[in-house]
Amino acid sequence: MINNDVLRSIRYMLDLSDQKLIDITQLADPNFALDKTTIGAYLKKEGEAGFVECDSAVLAHFLDGLIFFRRGKDDSRPARAVETHVSNNVVLKKLRVAFELQDSDMHDIFASTGFPIGKPELSAFFRQRDHKNYRLCGDQLLRNFLKGLTLRVRGTG
Repeated sequence: MINNDVLRSIRYMLDLSDQKLIDITQLADPNFALDKTTIGAYLKKEGEAGFVECDSAVLAHFLDGLIFFRRGKDDSRPARAVETHVSNNVVLKKLRVAFELQDSDMHDIFASTGFPIGKPELSAFFRQRDHKNYRLCGDQLLRNFLKGLTLRVRGTG
């Protein structure tokens, strides 16, 4: 899934303004430069005039900032370095942390979109990349998760 789609989905889910997206992104690193023009270009649909592809560093900062925005920041612990390689598995993992979702919540979210998955399949997405049972999270699965999470957060499900 392209990073722009993830950014647009989360923006819609939480009903965030462009400025709020910038503020959340800068929670992960206050020195990370981002402006409204750039955010606007990321939020355009592919093929629209002015569309710019959102790079992994921006999405990584946004997802880490989202965790701080939703759960708060523990100043007694040093902040983790921002992981700039963002795969669908990383997006799934960071959303799980940001929204404080348990396994049962994840299963409910997938089931609400007509895309139920089993416990072993779900745990495979959160394993280390070199683990024998690691499984890549596909675009369709992430899309369904974002759709189900939106239904849950917005209360329209």
